[in-house]
Amino acid sequence: MADFKLIAERRDDFGKGAARRLRREDKIPAVLYGHGEDPVHLTLDGHATMMAMKMPNALLEIESPDGAKNRLAIARDIQRHPVTHNIEHLDLIIVKRGEKIEVEVPVVIEGEAAPGTVVSVDNQLIRLLAEATSLPESVEISIEGRGVGEHIYAGDVAVPEGSELVDDPELLMVNISAELSEEQLEAELESDAVDEEVAAATGAPAADEAEAGGEEAAGEEE
Repeated sequence: MADFKLIAERRDDFGKGAARRLRREDKIPAVLYGHGEDPVHLTLDGHATMMAMKMPNALLEIESPDGAKNRLAIARDIQRHPVTHNIEHLDLIIVKRGEKIEVEVPVVIEGEAAPGTVVSVDNQLIRLLAEATSLPESVEISIEGRGVGEHIYAGDVAVPEGSELVDDPELLMVNISAELSEEQLEAELESDAVDEEVAAATGAPAADEAEAGGEEAAGEEE
């Protein structure tokens, strides 16, 4: 059974102007494709679609606008407004019962590491091959009692039954390091302050600014 059912209307108007008109009416332009079928341009209800997209890898039942058979689909690309984060466009891919598809699943950290440690999550998502009609919402990673210097790799994660790991098993997911002491923290802050004073006195950019400038220059060369 699908997680959400969305009523679709066929869309014949294209371009930025048409898309803006749809959004003013609280509707979202979308494209449905996959399994060798010709792409179909659709319009979806804005509120219903926003609610559905709050669930990672939501399985959608798209009601056919021409009365033909409904389609099961998942969102492959969600374009959002950079400020409001409202959905501006959706790419939907058709899926069928029994097939497996590759998806990115959020990781959820459970438990508490040993005292005096800092937990760094290096990757918030893990790629899995899972059944299209039974996609996991999340994958749990337990850090209970983990000590300084311990690492959790993708290959260590217990994936849901019926799913397979796609990512490199050596992909670092979580790193457990030592918490900085007050002395270490103060020394680091003092070092940063000295760098800024030297930069101000010489007119040279601070280390982080110099690094950022180098990256910008490299980007311009590309």
